[in-house]
Amino acid sequence: MITGELKSKVDKLWTTFWNNGISNPLSVIEQISYLLFIKRLDDLELAKEKRAQRLNRPIKNPTFTTRQQHIRWSHFKNLDDSEAMLRIIRDEAFPFIKDMGKFGNETAYARHMKDATFLIAQPALLASVVQQIEQIPMEDRDTKGDLYEYMLSKLSTAGTNGQFRTPRHIIKLMVQLMAPGGRDIICDPACGTGGFLVMAAEYLRDLKDGDGNLVLNATGNREHFNREMFHGFDFDATMLRIGSMNLMLHGIEDPKIEARDSLSEDHAGVEEAFTMILANPPFKGSVEKSTIAKDLSQVIKTTKTELLFIALFLRLLKKGGRAAVIVPDGVLFGSSNAHKEMREILVEQHKLDGVISMPSGVFKPYAGVSTAILLFTKVGVQQEGTDFVWFYDMAADGYSLDDKRQPIDTNDIPDIVQRWQRRDPAQNCDRTAKAFVVPREEIAANGYDLSINRYKEIEYEEVQYDPPKVILQRLRELEDDIRQDLNALEEMLG
Repeated sequence: MITGELKSKVDKLWTTFWNNGISNPLSVIEQISYLLFIKRLDDLELAKEKRAQRLNRPIKNPTFTTRQQHIRWSHFKNLDDSEAMLRIIRDEAFPFIKDMGKFGNETAYARHMKDATFLIAQPALLASVVQQIEQIPMEDRDTKGDLYEYMLSKLSTAGTNGQFRTPRHIIKLMVQLMAPGGRDIICDPACGTGGFLVMAAEYLRDLKDGDGNLVLNATGNREHFNREMFHGFDFDATMLRIGSMNLMLHGIEDPKIEARDSLSEDHAGVEEAFTMILANPPFKGSVEKSTIAKDLSQVIKTTKTELLFIALFLRLLKKGGRAAVIVPDGVLFGSSNAHKEMREILVEQHKLDGVISMPSGVFKPYAGVSTAILLFTKVGVQQEGTDFVWFYDMAADGYSLDDKRQPIDTNDIPDIVQRWQRRDPAQNCDRTAKAFVVPREEIAANGYDLSINRYKEIEYEEVQYDPPKVILQRLRELEDDIRQDLNALEEMLG
């Protein structure tokens, strides 16, 4: 976790940009990202040099040539001439990172950097920013990742362009429920800053097999993790750059981050390509019918984005692939033909595993709508569909449900994970409990309504009241007391 001291340093860095005319949070994060990337390249080169010196061997595959030593962070950070520093970074170091990967196998970061712009034009501002970044400890992956996550959280604070991140603890919950393995192929079709992919990566770094060995150390798993496991789509160029940088700073070498308008493009090449989907796509109502991808229209006839995204998830998953996605409550009980048809598709043609109803304050202060997490499996020919659906009624997520979202003691998330892992249709039959199962036949009989209140039973406690005559006598006694007090007050006033 980021400490108070580190947090204050990042806040000071942010304020420095703000006071010098760069106030768009996306732009601030981009500029910091570029400098962090330049610094990381130098850190990696320094590590190579130390290793080579220790082994008394030449440096293998050096990043910088002899003529490029002056564009390294360790060189220009010590310059007293801020104008010279600006010229080196703007005119040489920044173009250098833009051109990385231009030849050979191009990484996602290099691809999205082509349209990047270096906005820092004031020598004094750049010198101050370089000095402040140098003072922030970046020795290990966890520290860099936490710092970057904290910077990304400022997108939510500012709300620029409607870019609101899914709360980190909700992402972590969804990853724990899905429990990805070392050979999964994970996709977020609306990846934004890449939060779901980063959390999945952090989960996998600590995952051990039955013998206590790290799963990523198994043959081929590390290579798969770095190059084939993580996929993300977004159509915003800035978010693509930030997302790529976020994943890179979390130690993923070559994530497949692509520029795609997920609902408007046919999905040749990525249909049935993924074993897992983690997503909280933007739900903005409806899209133009003419812009909807044809392969999605074949699944369901609608212009509602919340339904089209579910169709997209089913399109992208391999048979047997699993998904944990956030949907607005309307998906659970909407009465339109398209809503009913989409729910019927999930229940009858695939395997709807679970529905977690979340309180409406989870996304405050930016949105007060009620949402739910859908957990489902794409069914193949030889696989069984839905028998039971597991429901959970989340009342608290560890934070107050008002606009302040302050930490509180009440938190259902650990209970959700435990109950999900131990779920048993034969045992989870108590409809008054937080978690219970409902058979497919009952859901079908209710028009495929998936709202938890349709099935949850409320247990009422019997309350004993005094007889009416006793209550009336108490009221008379209270009136007598009030009358005596009024008389005493009147006497005091003379």
